[in-house]
Amino acid sequence: MKRPWLIVAGVIVAVTAILELVYHHHGHAVFWWQSMPVFDVVYGFAGCVGLVLFAKWLGHAWLQRDEDYYGGDQ
Repeated sequence: MKRPWLIVAGVIVAVTAILELVYHHHGHAVFWWQSMPVFDVVYGFAGCVGLVLFAKWLGHAWLQRDEDYYGGDQ
């Protein structure tokens, strides 16, 4: 098993989604999407994935330098 943390994260998301379906509060929703069950879980997961992908792109495009950045073969 190469990535046990991925399985643990999947189990946590699944348990959170099931708990959201079971204990969904139909209270004072301001917008229509706030009354949808499991919206918060999906929105949070998509936000985290988006942040990670943006940080990875930013690291490769702007922060990372070539190996011979300080001179090269001398």
